[in-house]
Amino acid sequence: MKFSEYFNNWLYAKDGYYSEYKTIGKEGDFFTAVSTSKFFGGTIGKRVVDVIESGFLPKDTCIIEVGAHHGYLLADMIEFIHTLKPELLKTLKFAIVERFPHLQKQQIEYFKDSFGDVIDLIHYDDISQIDQDNAFVVANEIFDAFECELIYTKDGVRKIGVVNDHKIEFIKCEDEEINSICDKYKIEKGEIALGYEGFAEILCDRIGKFEFVTFDYGDRYPRNDFSARVYSKHEVYPIFEEGLDLKSLYKNSDITYDVHFNHLMDCFKSAGVDEAEFTTQLKALVEFGIIELLEMVKDHASENDYLREAGKIKTLLEPTGMGDRFKMARFRKNG
Repeated sequence: MKFSEYFNNWLYAKDGYYSEYKTIGKEGDFFTAVSTSKFFGGTIGKRVVDVIESGFLPKDTCIIEVGAHHGYLLADMIEFIHTLKPELLKTLKFAIVERFPHLQKQQIEYFKDSFGDVIDLIHYDDISQIDQDNAFVVANEIFDAFECELIYTKDGVRKIGVVNDHKIEFIKCEDEEINSICDKYKIEKGEIALGYEGFAEILCDRIGKFEFVTFDYGDRYPRNDFSARVYSKHEVYPIFEEGLDLKSLYKNSDITYDVHFNHLMDCFKSAGVDEAEFTTQLKALVEFGIIELLEMVKDHASENDYLREAGKIKTLLEPTGMGDRFKMARFRKNG
């Protein structure tokens, strides 16, 4: 089978990695910005307030998270919106796009425990079900989980990865779409993500006016090397590591790769967005107001609470860590 099918089955088959609820953080296989600090979601919540106060989106806009897992990110956003502009909770709508019923159930229970009947949560099984005039859309680490192909060029011949009995081999690539992407971005080795085009087109078609903010690891330009790797209990295994037993890791661990942001941004531009911005997580969170939010803690909490939150925020912003390793892409469609 093609590597893309193997990758997709690994994560999304009925018995795939995401077919059951997975703990994220210390007890899981990996950390995310959401599991690091509530101020990650809180800062995006502040961005929502600012976008509405600027007049770009109305007070009754729909806040949509794509791929919410437990629901912590959207819940953190709501918590900080309540702190900054509580009256907005009377007009805003909230939705999650989640394909797995068991995760929808977890999210519903978590929101019920967190907010009671104050928040009426909408669920979409797929982005194609969205039908909104206005929306603020957020996603954290979803594009690194889109299926991908492996490309390797040797002696001038472009080859594509296939998997037989959990062993990766390369055969001549005759896929016109993959060859076109490789030619456009001068990719000789690495991963080619599939599905960005369709995702962007559906979002632009189903929402009249939106701002979409997404965070992920990767960079604007392809590395021309393999970044595909497996995360298991906070250990990282490059997919071509000598002696790696893919069979034992298959569906029992997370598999991912670096996002090629130029490819992603070009897909949204082709789909019809009016603005596209790329920057580091550090710069994005600072511009969205994370330092101002931390100062609020300093003014209203104990010194120990302040120092604890400051330490978590430092992890989010650290230039040699998450701050530069993770990137943000922001898209606007003006309607």
